[in-house]
Amino acid sequence: MASNRKEKTTGAETTATITGLRREKLAALLQDGENVIVFANLQGNLEKFTQDNNFLYLTGLNYPELIYVAGRFAGKFNELLFVERGDPEREVWEGKKLTAEEASRISGISRVRYLDEFYNVLSGMAPMMKKISANLGFTALNRPLTFPMYMLEPLRSKHPQIEIKQLNDLVAPLRKVKDTWEIEQLQKAIDVTGEGILDVMQSTEARMMEYELEATLFYYIQRSGLKHWGFAPIIAAGINAATLHYEKNECRIKAGDLVLMDVGASCNNYSADITRCFPVGAKFSPRQKQIYQTVLDVQKRVIAMIKPGATLAQLNNATRDWLAEGMLSIGLIKSADEVVKYYMHSVSHFLGMDTHDLGGREAVLEEGNVITVEPGIYIPDEKLGVRIEDDVLVTKRGHEVLSKAIPKEIADIEKLRQKALRK
Repeated sequence: MASNRKEKTTGAETTATITGLRREKLAALLQDGENVIVFANLQGNLEKFTQDNNFLYLTGLNYPELIYVAGRFAGKFNELLFVERGDPEREVWEGKKLTAEEASRISGISRVRYLDEFYNVLSGMAPMMKKISANLGFTALNRPLTFPMYMLEPLRSKHPQIEIKQLNDLVAPLRKVKDTWEIEQLQKAIDVTGEGILDVMQSTEARMMEYELEATLFYYIQRSGLKHWGFAPIIAAGINAATLHYEKNECRIKAGDLVLMDVGASCNNYSADITRCFPVGAKFSPRQKQIYQTVLDVQKRVIAMIKPGATLAQLNNATRDWLAEGMLSIGLIKSADEVVKYYMHSVSHFLGMDTHDLGGREAVLEEGNVITVEPGIYIPDEKLGVRIEDDVLVTKRGHEVLSKAIPKEIADIEKLRQKALRK
């Protein structure tokens, strides 16, 4: 999506090619004495493994217990990868480990060492280091260190002259702009999510439990070849939809409820983030329709603003103003400043490997960004919450709604529900 031809990749290109281009861009950001240390996630006991997004972005390796180290010294960029040594006794229980040769072939990183050599290698590099950017993570002062913090603590205590910073600050400009391959992963996640939403809309009945809808959608996601949610799904019926981050998904759905689904599948760690609302009956009630149409009209106007040079702040300000106009017109509020009673969140965030991806709330949009647009109105007293969310790619001259195939017009949703209830 960026103008540089080298930044464009296709699905046919290898992981080594794609991640190699990313590491070239990373190398260009480093000055002499500046380094990057990225830790893969650990393997939990009897848990499905999910990789650290920055590690996967830079190496393409979806394996636990690895370390990527890179730095610039005397004008030259050097990088190496640390992998586990094979242990026949452990492999009986856990399966074969990634070999050094396999790691090099997949990632394109030619220098590979073993994890038990990490501190010896780091000790030799430390006198030349001025700054390290690492995926430290975040933890409260009264909580244990994260694993990367723990691993770098000997370096921090013995070489206090080295500045150790969060890696996100360095890689955010790279991850904000999606290449063709990344957009393909997002589109797959969005398409699968959308088909699963349609499945739910066509199978929901009163007296079902919220978690039954969640199970229906996740079954579709896994049947489609994707393994994970991008984030904890929100399946909220009635008053639960007025809670912004409702995640219990444990209540019974009643006749007359409006169901809000904020969901997204993950494809190669790229997450969809879609919200759709639908009535449990054959039609929206008059009030549900009034609130829903108000939100939908604002969402369409905000999406129309998206283009390179627009800012997230502009989208947020316009959303608040237009929602206030809509609420005034239907008598929900009496003055514009009361809008915050029924709308209290931002309209957009970056989307990618993290559902709330790197980029910041004050960013200026550029070609290749992918953002959400998600206005809402939440009225607990009426047991009603409406949010409509789409995923939008910023293009050279405007935008493309990646989730446009997922129905959101009232007439289309009612048609689906009427067909479902006739079965």
